[in-house]
Amino acid sequence: MADLPASVRVALWGTAALAGRLELEAVARRAMPDLDHVDGLVAQLALWRDLGERLILVALPRAGDLTSMPRGPADLIAAATESEELVYVTGLGGALVPRIAPFGPEGDQGWEARWTAHDADPVPQHVVQQLSLPDVELQLRREVAELTAELGQAPGQPLSGHGLEAAARDSVDAQWGLPEGLPPRAIRVIELAGAITGLAGTGLDHRLHSVSSSTTLGREQILRRLHDAGSRALVAATNVGALHLAGWR
Repeated sequence: MADLPASVRVALWGTAALAGRLELEAVARRAMPDLDHVDGLVAQLALWRDLGERLILVALPRAGDLTSMPRGPADLIAAATESEELVYVTGLGGALVPRIAPFGPEGDQGWEARWTAHDADPVPQHVVQQLSLPDVELQLRREVAELTAELGQAPGQPLSGHGLEAAARDSVDAQWGLPEGLPPRAIRVIELAGAITGLAGTGLDHRLHSVSSSTTLGREQILRRLHDAGSRALVAATNVGALHLAGWR
């Protein structure tokens, strides 16, 4: 099953909590039900609430592409590029970066998320408000169609490219558990973009690569572009959804 990044779910459930739709203490359980332990999240959400923040946004940065995240000091950039995900607030500024890892003795391990607070610059409201979900969905479908055609012509398995969007739809976990109050288009784009990034990530698994280095390199390049397209759409759709949950739209 495809899965959503923890920060995507925390942005949505955290914003819902700041809007009074659920208790802050319930955010970790609703956003990360698959983890055994969560540390550092609720206290920072409570601080942001007390400081007047009402909107939590997500970023999915990677080395070489920090465009989705707010500006901040070197420690934020280092943590965010290692984790490749974070949530942040726009008013006073600030970010939370998760580190998800196994814990416990060998043979009896669970999974935990430790969220660390970092300074970040405020983000002007007009930058957030200018997001257009119809444009995001149209761009995603165009990129998926183009990259699907390229995958269909590329030799090797897996993900030959045929029926990629159908495969993405089939991979969506019905138990993702998004909060109520999201517009249907936001849900649709989150589901598609999340599934696309999940499938592209699976295709980039080195254990599934062809023995031909030239074939592998060519497919990797296409799949990375596909993953990036899905990530951009996932960030935009999640943040538009958060705007609705916060009552800003």
